[in-house]
Amino acid sequence: MSDPASVFGDIEQGRDSVLSSDRAGARLNAIQVALAQTEADALLLNGPENLFWACGRQTAGYFAYQALIIPRTGYPVLLVRELEGPGARASTWIKDIRTFGDLDNPAAIVRDLVIEKGITDLAVEQAAWFVSAEMSAIIAGQLRTSDVTIRDGTGLVEALRVVKSNWELTAIRKAASYAEAGMQAALDVCAAGVSENDVAAAMLSAAVAAGSESMGMEPLVSSGPRAGVPHATWRRRHLQSGDPVFLELAGSHDRYHAALMRSVWIGAPPTEVRRMMDCTKRALDAALGVLSPGRPCADAHLAAVRVISDAGYLPALRKRIGYSMGIAFAPDWGEGAILSLNASESRLVEPGMVFHLPVTLRAFGQWTVGVSETVIVGTNTPEPLSSLGRDLSIR
Repeated sequence: MSDPASVFGDIEQGRDSVLSSDRAGARLNAIQVALAQTEADALLLNGPENLFWACGRQTAGYFAYQALIIPRTGYPVLLVRELEGPGARASTWIKDIRTFGDLDNPAAIVRDLVIEKGITDLAVEQAAWFVSAEMSAIIAGQLRTSDVTIRDGTGLVEALRVVKSNWELTAIRKAASYAEAGMQAALDVCAAGVSENDVAAAMLSAAVAAGSESMGMEPLVSSGPRAGVPHATWRRRHLQSGDPVFLELAGSHDRYHAALMRSVWIGAPPTEVRRMMDCTKRALDAALGVLSPGRPCADAHLAAVRVISDAGYLPALRKRIGYSMGIAFAPDWGEGAILSLNASESRLVEPGMVFHLPVTLRAFGQWTVGVSETVIVGTNTPEPLSSLGRDLSIR
């Protein structure tokens, strides 16, 4: 385990860094403590979320290969594309930054770095978004020809990210305020004759004006029959009387996200729509009622499902009831790959966890009604981060 003072004491904060020296040192040490419980000499990280958590690295250029090698003891080394070098120096605490040119083979450079550091047993993050199967195979081949043992390091850093620090919770609360500003603006502009683009523009403009950075995924704005299609986005359609309108977005603060969903109807909604909307609200309340420390994450999902099943709407659900929120880069705004509220999740809820609970019921190809909250788990009850009403908005 490294001494944070010796590792970070002589490094000035990067101009774009969100990590103080004590926070950066604590995160490095947490990774190295976890790594010490394995037989690996070092951990190879590739995913943008894990790199950001570990060292503050953030860029829109993560489509190019990048890697952070963290030894069990000592100092990490960061490998990025040559173009990304200045940004990496400005936004991370890493002193040892290596680069590769566009005509270089990054897999060979990874191999050379591993050999240089004397690493013979390497834990590799296997679930990184932007490392192709081809690249993974090339890297593995390069390492094995150098007699390096490769083991799966997936989950080591993710487990450290699930429970948020007070600093992270502050960032998420700010992100939630941006999302609420965007949602309120979208609700205010919805009316017959207004286009989906008008709604999306109002939503994005208000969220960004409130402080949001780029989101891990674009907002969802859909109307009419497309409102009954999951994850549909705006397409210039004009709202008409009798239309459902589905709205969902996330705000982002220092890459930490909070999401929010609301439903709109242009004119008087059918009775069945009102019943389904009432069911989603009761299901959300049921999930929040059991989302407390010491209970399995599955309990929140099962509580919501019971309400929905009793109302006869289970076929209209077809999904988990929630997922972890925190650091996000496109193409997603959530941390569902780390932790979800689903029927099989036995991990216990802990204070400091953050979840988005989007409860949606669909008449597929006709409409969606739903409501969501991003919540922080406290010592007893969860803290919703929005003050917006949850009813179906009639416009």
